[in-house]
Amino acid sequence: MLGYRHAFHAGNHGDILKHLVLYHCLRYMTRKPKSLQYVDTHAGSGSYRLDEGFAAKNREWETGFGRLSGENAEGSMPNSVREYLDFVLDYRRGHPGEFPGSPAIAASILRPKDRLILDELHPSDLEELRARFSADPRAQVRGSDGFAVLRAVLPPPYRRGLVLMDPPYELASEYDRVPDSLEDALRRFETGTFLVWYPLLERPEARSLKARLSALTDRPKLIAELRIRRTLPGDRGLGGSGMFVVNPPWTLEAALRSALPFLAETLGQDASSSGGVEIEA
Repeated sequence: MLGYRHAFHAGNHGDILKHLVLYHCLRYMTRKPKSLQYVDTHAGSGSYRLDEGFAAKNREWETGFGRLSGENAEGSMPNSVREYLDFVLDYRRGHPGEFPGSPAIAASILRPKDRLILDELHPSDLEELRARFSADPRAQVRGSDGFAVLRAVLPPPYRRGLVLMDPPYELASEYDRVPDSLEDALRRFETGTFLVWYPLLERPEARSLKARLSALTDRPKLIAELRIRRTLPGDRGLGGSGMFVVNPPWTLEAALRSALPFLAETLGQDASSSGGVEIEA
């Protein structure tokens, strides 16, 4: 959607969950020698300044990355979260004031022989994304429909790949396009690892999305959810978010089982905050 700018939400609780899952998936998958293709269907601008521009308006990062990197979070932090946080802090030392989006995380972890396909439709974000990756020979930046791009790039030539789907969910039609696109992508590349971020909202189409995704395939699935506050029928605000993972790395479950209770305690906004993992073999 051309009115959506992810910079408003950079570093919030949804980013923390999404990026934590992405980080651990890529760390595991790059241990194996064979080349890997990463596809980001809604890439945004790639990295975001937190102290100016859109991110500084609502300052959502303060209750996400701000809390995670605060002194009060240090003592009980599990290693799975510490690894990700150290990665972000190291990135920020090289890019002062910035918070890495999913393309920047992938580019930092992937190897010279790997490939990134980054798709973004918003013209301003696309311009920034192209400038950011103009000197990276691994990256192909596309300005097209993120859902449709999967048909063009799957299956990858290496037969190893990770796809991240993170649409805005501002249009009701996106709740249909996500499962439709994932189903088609799995027909093309059933052994790939697919990550789908989704919001926890009281909208009926949002509440039914997880079940619709689960029904698409018999492949192994992992579902991670981080709820930061209670929501009631009619509430229009975001209660948290989830990550739906098809063909998850075998190490991901343990990493998230230690991480999610800590994130719920650290990022939660009321007594209803919670975090958990479901496995569907």
